[in-house]
Amino acid sequence: MARATWRTRLGFVLAAVGSAVGLGNIWRFPWLTATNGGAAFLLLYVLVIVLVGVPGLLGEMVIGRRSRRNPVGAFGALGGRRWRVLGGVALLASVVVLSFYSVVGGWILRYTLASATGAYFGNPQGYFAAIDYGVGAAGFHVLFLLATIAVVYAGVDRGIEVATTVMVPGIVVLFGALAVWAATLPGSAGGYEFYLSLDVGYLRANFVDVLVAAAGQALFTLSVGAGAMLTYASYVDEDRSLAADGTIIAGLNTGIGVLAGLVIFPLLFSLGVSPGEGGPGALFVSLAGAFADLPYSRVVGVVFFGVVLLAALSSAISIFEVLVSYLVDEHEVTRSQATAGVGGLFLVTGSVTALSPSLFALLANTVANLVLTAGLLGFLLFDGWVLGKAALDEYEKGAGPVARMVGLPWYYAVAVALPLFLAFTLVSGLGGVVGVSVTAPQAAGAAVVGVVGAILLLRTTADAAT
Repeated sequence: MARATWRTRLGFVLAAVGSAVGLGNIWRFPWLTATNGGAAFLLLYVLVIVLVGVPGLLGEMVIGRRSRRNPVGAFGALGGRRWRVLGGVALLASVVVLSFYSVVGGWILRYTLASATGAYFGNPQGYFAAIDYGVGAAGFHVLFLLATIAVVYAGVDRGIEVATTVMVPGIVVLFGALAVWAATLPGSAGGYEFYLSLDVGYLRANFVDVLVAAAGQALFTLSVGAGAMLTYASYVDEDRSLAADGTIIAGLNTGIGVLAGLVIFPLLFSLGVSPGEGGPGALFVSLAGAFADLPYSRVVGVVFFGVVLLAALSSAISIFEVLVSYLVDEHEVTRSQATAGVGGLFLVTGSVTALSPSLFALLANTVANLVLTAGLLGFLLFDGWVLGKAALDEYEKGAGPVARMVGLPWYYAVAVALPLFLAFTLVSGLGGVVGVSVTAPQAAGAAVVGVVGAILLLRTTADAAT
């Protein structure tokens, strides 16, 4: 069957930005910033985006456009059957992420409806605590999932592209207006200080923990490591510059994330709420409380949470599409059949997550970081040592003179430097999961040994094949 493509470059860029922006920036970024030292987290997050996120995003996009397949099919077609397991890791990452993501989408849907009555105005913290998990949360997760299914069912150009072209500009305009308004609130200065004033002592004392969290958030918010950008890039024509598109996507994504912080933290301090107090509900506690004091508060609440709902949908759509694309490409089922099957899977996994706060926290704060890091690590080693110069050739298709100039440095970064960094954060994160204290030198040593060993194995395998 003929494979779908994007109608326009703008459609692809906005769809990719929508995938990246979503709740990663509006919900998860303020939460992790609040629990990891404010400006200390922001500094490392921006550095990771620039030095790791953008090159890694391009590495994933190169594989997608080169293969024009889903993650499993892409690695099988480009590297041989044994590499299909790496695509399987991407599918697993997608399942992990959307299993808790749709629960948060359900929260937002519920807040959008509750804004019409002002149900949460009197006690925003108590309201969130009453609806965050349980049967009700599972029910709203299902409603959010049904909306996601409807867009994916309509297809790449008629569903995903059309929807995100409307969603993304609306998100930017509304958050810009909210950031201006937040600056006028009493007590907002404390929020800016927490968010933008670097505490060097905190960063020095907690460097590895903050770095691991920042790296995980950077990968999460750019939608890399789970195959979403690989899948989206597989629909891109060869005359487009991946370097230009990837840089625009990362820049818009990071800008919206920083903008979200300029809304959330002034509001938290204005309400007298400690930055770390809200946890996963920081977005709901801060803004819900603020809306109660506004003229036309119910209208503002409906509009705001409605736009956040669009952002959540834009990201959920991209994750959902990874699995649909796999079924359509590899098993030759129709899009409608694939959409129904994937929908049934997430109906179960999301409902289980909605009923278990401990499972939600494990997936959202730990497992997602690890699987995305592991996924991108595998992608980049594949670029550098399996595709080799073919990865650079794909990168240069449609690229302008500036992009071509940095092509070779990008290739060497993807082949060596970035895998070392990702391995370092992966080892550090795994140490925390299993309860083992891993120092920075130990994590660095393990990263060097692991990456060098992987490169030697890949080169030996390649030599044997030739």
